[in-house]
Amino acid sequence: MSAEVTPFRVETPQEALDDLRDRLARTRWPEPETVGDWSQGVPISYAKDLCDYWLHKYDWRATEARLNSFPQYRTDFDGLGIHFIHVRSKHEHAMPLLITHGWPGSVVEQLDVIDALADPDDPADAFHVVVPSLPGYGFSERPVSTGWDIPRIADAWAELMTRLGYDEFAAHGGDWGSYTTSTLAIRHPERLTGIHLTMPVAPKPDEPVELDAADQARLGVAYSMWQNGSGYAAIQSTRPQTLGYGLADSPAAQAAWVAEKFWEWADHDGDLDQAIPRDRLLDSITGHWLAGTGASSARLYWESYQKVPTDQVHVPTGCSIFPKNSWVPRAWCERRFTDLRYWRDLDEGGHFPAIEQPGVLIDELREFFRGLR
Repeated sequence: MSAEVTPFRVETPQEALDDLRDRLARTRWPEPETVGDWSQGVPISYAKDLCDYWLHKYDWRATEARLNSFPQYRTDFDGLGIHFIHVRSKHEHAMPLLITHGWPGSVVEQLDVIDALADPDDPADAFHVVVPSLPGYGFSERPVSTGWDIPRIADAWAELMTRLGYDEFAAHGGDWGSYTTSTLAIRHPERLTGIHLTMPVAPKPDEPVELDAADQARLGVAYSMWQNGSGYAAIQSTRPQTLGYGLADSPAAQAAWVAEKFWEWADHDGDLDQAIPRDRLLDSITGHWLAGTGASSARLYWESYQKVPTDQVHVPTGCSIFPKNSWVPRAWCERRFTDLRYWRDLDEGGHFPAIEQPGVLIDELREFFRGLR
């Protein structure tokens, strides 16, 4: 296993962008849905409008340039190349912070928070920021064999921080990033200053616990999502390869598969553009398309869905709960995270806070970790 860390730049061949536009122009559309809402999935009017914008107005080169404005690197774990952004703060005593994204996201979600975290007005709040691409996502390589589950990723992240010279570090994540961050705290507690989560996950305790009105509401949202919105997870955790053929061949399919989750999980009143600017949505979609990660990103569900460790976590933990991303009762979390030092229910925001509410997320990270410096 090579521990070498090498510089990386995003350099998309023009032929790939030309092929994308050609495929978008030749999309074979299905008939319209038979309902007047999103209950059967992405409405055809929205899908056509999004793909038309993608074809005629979206500029991947601008996003590519923005990515390349950050220091990016690759390093190898068991023959798999892992991509990451690493921004060292100019402030000597900055705290190392590892940020892990989830699905259907990527490192592009974090671009609005990195500079503010690394170079704050108050040097006492500074972080050295490390943002890796999950295996099979973005600019990391796609696994060619089984075994890249959340515990293995957590171990790789611990080794990554060692290679970067950080013996002790903080960690933050949502979605799969929450699972990875919690698993890091289970498997490498001596390395963690503390962890911060926007989607804490905890099993139902064996003993009865009292649930307040907010906890009851969270359970209601979770049960509704499980009944009506978890089909994507059932497919990705059981048949990711079958799903991958359509996502690899049709950009319209890739767009619809990702856009549905952004629409469902972001905090808005029916207009996704209120919460997620269309260009930022297409950053995520285009990243999946160009890297061909429809199957490989889904395969993480096959590896890890309902198999992630839910052991108790004993390192200091903070949770910032955005209302559209509020699923697990605090009373359950208090049983799992035994050193739960910070919990804040926020007024706005959903599953993608680094895009939806970047200023709020930055403040939450500063406030929680300020007490652990």
